[in-house]
Amino acid sequence: MTESASAAQDLLRASEALSRVKPSATIAVSQKARQLKADGKDVIGLGAGEPDFDTPDHIKEAAINAIRSGQTKYTNVDGLPELKEAICAKFKRDNGLDYAPAQVNVSPGGKPVIYNAFLATLNPGDEVVIPAPYWVSYPEMALLCGAEPVFASAGVEDGFKLTPEALEAAITPRTRWVILNSPSNPTGVAYTADDLKALAAVLERHPQVLILTDDMYEHIVYDGFEFATLAQVAPNLYDRTLTMNGVSKAYAMTGWRIGYAAGPEKLIKAMAKVMSQTTSNPCSISQWASVAALNGDHGFLKPRNAAFKARRDSMLDKLKHAPGLIAPTPEGAFYIFADCGGLIGKTSQGGQFLKSDLDVCDALLTEEGVAVVPGTAFGASAGFRLSYATDDAALEEAGKRIVRFCQAAAEG
Repeated sequence: MTESASAAQDLLRASEALSRVKPSATIAVSQKARQLKADGKDVIGLGAGEPDFDTPDHIKEAAINAIRSGQTKYTNVDGLPELKEAICAKFKRDNGLDYAPAQVNVSPGGKPVIYNAFLATLNPGDEVVIPAPYWVSYPEMALLCGAEPVFASAGVEDGFKLTPEALEAAITPRTRWVILNSPSNPTGVAYTADDLKALAAVLERHPQVLILTDDMYEHIVYDGFEFATLAQVAPNLYDRTLTMNGVSKAYAMTGWRIGYAAGPEKLIKAMAKVMSQTTSNPCSISQWASVAALNGDHGFLKPRNAAFKARRDSMLDKLKHAPGLIAPTPEGAFYIFADCGGLIGKTSQGGQFLKSDLDVCDALLTEEGVAVVPGTAFGASAGFRLSYATDDAALEEAGKRIVRFCQAAAEG
């Protein structure tokens, strides 16, 4: 390498903040699966968290109408007034929560909601308490903002739920945020109102702590589960809770990139300040579509949830016949988190020694063409997450392949 080329490489070195984080494991799995498909391999991708249903027609029509009527200009940095009004109405209708438009933030996706809140509030040395297993981006966004993630175990022995004792043990004088996600990505576990009240009793003893509730999968629940959110069941925490949601999952609008949150007005203003110098406003067309989504007919949710539940039950039934796997029944979202500890130490049919969940997932993809995400990415090794948000035929075949893979490893 020449001296000038070496100097150029030095100029392109990663920032200290970027060096603290890892790429998204879910995106990495999806990319590898796509590459294998491109190479001609028969791959079934169960890695991405994206509904296979289409965006409902009335939402699409609202977007088309927005284009035709010229609603394609800049909007307020953190959201259209009409969308903020729709969000306020949603919180009142679904959660019994009263918010004014000044308490509402609209961002270009759920991730920016979290990142903007963190960037507006975190300083080096601050801590963010995150139950593990966790969504892959929570700790990385805390690290990008100079804070330290602190993991509170919520393992299979606790039904993947954070206990009050584990929460109490994780909080220190440096704790700035606690994140709660229900229904959970990656486990699908959902917290009842009583579960949340027990956690609220701990949080009430720590007035320095802000709480982020990630309710993105609110409308995807099964078996009569009644959704609740923290600010709803613990009014004493309303003034320091950021209640986050979005249109991506329930409305099958992942690519539209609209997330939203409601919380203390001072925090909402700070988040808008961040957006004013970074992303600016979310896409105007997506915002008008989201108005239609929140205000419009929700009749499509029931049959879609019924389809998700049938897929969940079918996959769980197959996994019962997979030696080495333990797969608890999720109450919501569209994921199954399977403990694969029984496969560790085995050898796959293709000859790969399975010393970790990473090896299990790599061998499953290479040998059987099924892409799942290793539990290590979610802070829970010896497991993997699979998404059943795909068509029935693909799930049926994927289940057979997973069982075949496990049986061969168990016999090997």
